[in-house]
Amino acid sequence: MARILLLIFISWVLISCHSSKHPHRINHSINDSLNMAIDKIYQQGSFNGFAVSVVDERSTLYQKGFGFSNVKEKKPYTENTIQNIASVSKTLVGIALLKAQELGKLNLDDPVQKYLPFTVTHPNFPKIPITIRQLATHTSSIIDNEFYLSKNYFLKPNQNLNGLKLNFDDEQVFNPSDSIISMAVFLENVLAENGSWNKNSFSPHKPGTIYEYSNTGTALAAFIIEKATGKNFSNFTKEYILNPLRMKNSGWSFNEVKFSNFSRLYENPDTPLPYYQTATYPDGGFITDINDLSKFLTELIKGYNGKGTILTQKSYKEYFTPQLTASNFIERNRQNPYNESYNTGIFIGFGYTGYIGHTGGDPGVMSMLFFDPKNNLGRIMIFNTNFSDKKGNDAFYGIWNALEKYQNRLKDIQ
Repeated sequence: MARILLLIFISWVLISCHSSKHPHRINHSINDSLNMAIDKIYQQGSFNGFAVSVVDERSTLYQKGFGFSNVKEKKPYTENTIQNIASVSKTLVGIALLKAQELGKLNLDDPVQKYLPFTVTHPNFPKIPITIRQLATHTSSIIDNEFYLSKNYFLKPNQNLNGLKLNFDDEQVFNPSDSIISMAVFLENVLAENGSWNKNSFSPHKPGTIYEYSNTGTALAAFIIEKATGKNFSNFTKEYILNPLRMKNSGWSFNEVKFSNFSRLYENPDTPLPYYQTATYPDGGFITDINDLSKFLTELIKGYNGKGTILTQKSYKEYFTPQLTASNFIERNRQNPYNESYNTGIFIGFGYTGYIGHTGGDPGVMSMLFFDPKNNLGRIMIFNTNFSDKKGNDAFYGIWNALEKYQNRLKDIQ
């Protein structure tokens, strides 16, 4: 009997070892195939460096960096490379607004004027209050004027500017580092009744009626969080988002992150840009790596399914509830399923097919973060190089589609 039991035990061990190795081999095979598919697109030369990931509601299924974070120094772009992610940052502003509401510090339907030290009213509709919810849904009538590009971007101090372009697209100016202003000063100049830069800061439409994407409106929402909570926006998000999710490599300014891991940014593969920061940093200045951002997207998927950890179920339901109707749009994007401008929650976008997330673009930055609520799978891409041609566009979406092709197989082997 003992011999029989020993033989059964040995057989079980052999079967178990074989079974445990098999998924491991499959996992490597799928990862290798996906790596090769993406690397083939990278070799076309549209981008210098980027990172991608696939996540579900439990964890990160795949993440990898490609190319270089610094071409001149041949420094690889890895999972630990950090950079700003442009307007994908707005998704954190939405979470922060709802956390402030949970804490009883504000209500989304409050007029913005309740929290501001300067007066903000639409000049053509002075008796109609602009609300926080309107800021969060881009229906406030506040728009980005010419000063958003010319007075908002500032060079990082103490950097070597030799060989670097000091403007972007011939319109966006990188101002000297010693001229930097605060978010409060910028917003007052642009939005206050007697502001020095209050020129075409409001659309012709009545507040609350028409969707008009607004970076300035996003910054104003973050500023209101500061005024309502008494905490710096960066510190508030660190306490209620970054620390709980263990996003240790992320922050809103150069001194909050390990700058040696920061990627060089490029206007195109041959044109490096200087390091910069913005006065309206909450609208696009979040600095992170693919690892931390993947944790954030996993949390969003959990939140959508009622299992989130940084907001209550009630808050997540509001975050993900489409806020607008067809009457709020002059033009509605029904071409690109990964354009967040078909509808919006609280600074989170909806594509026309139901994908939820956000895109981003800034000097030297292209980014995408979306998940599919039908299968709880999400994808992220962060690039350090802009593109403006069909070749770049095809490569960008070619990588995105490669992630989609493999995502179900990655989930099946978990």
